[in-house]
Amino acid sequence: MKKFILAILILTTFSFDTFKEDAFDVGEYFKFRIHYGIINAGYATLEIKDATINNKKVFHAVGRGYTTGMSKLFFKVEDIYESYFDKENGSPYRYIRKIDEGGYTKNQEGFFNQAENRILVKDYKRKTEKTLVTTDNVQDIVSSFYYLRNHPNIDKLKSGESIVIDMFFDDEITKFKLKYVGLQDITTKFGTVSTMVFKPSVQKGRVFKEEESLTLWITDDDNKVPIRIKADLAVGSIKADLDEYKGLKNPFKAKK
Repeated sequence: MKKFILAILILTTFSFDTFKEDAFDVGEYFKFRIHYGIINAGYATLEIKDATINNKKVFHAVGRGYTTGMSKLFFKVEDIYESYFDKENGSPYRYIRKIDEGGYTKNQEGFFNQAENRILVKDYKRKTEKTLVTTDNVQDIVSSFYYLRNHPNIDKLKSGESIVIDMFFDDEITKFKLKYVGLQDITTKFGTVSTMVFKPSVQKGRVFKEEESLTLWITDDDNKVPIRIKADLAVGSIKADLDEYKGLKNPFKAKK
């Protein structure tokens, strides 16, 4: 189950139609603790840097997930997800996915051509490459996380409303649906935090109990930080809690 450490963290996001650079900037860093109750399973980190593609300054986001302690002995996870995306509209130019999940490995890179709605996918493990058709405003798994946080109408959502993103993942476009639940104050290591609660739809079956087995808590402030994620799995449940942060663009609001 720990193979979902970073994927759950990033996939449980939502997206909108516009992009503005208000919620984050270069230097932002998050570290999440993945745990079963009080038992640590591993950690996941997300950070954003500067980069240059075709003589243009872009954002370079890097996500890492890894198991620790006894969990590492039973099921070793070392995942890296990267994305290079536009600073003005959030469109991705390139993604990198290097994973090792209990012996299952993948080493893949994708190059987006947004003007032609195509992506060149290079699989370095299989030594293959192919060009696939995409949709307008498609995001990769990491760029979507940042794309979502800058929508100007996020605070106007009503309980029960759902939104959808086109996400490219595993060589196909996924329609990712997310339902807004409402506001909730939660207790964290940083104090009591006001959050917006969301329920992403997932595929019921081998891994998840129900279609709404994931719950996501986002800080109800200008940063829109994912501060907690809970996944009810076919066997037990797993949580990710924000453990460390730095470089936030806006003040972090918490009641001690």
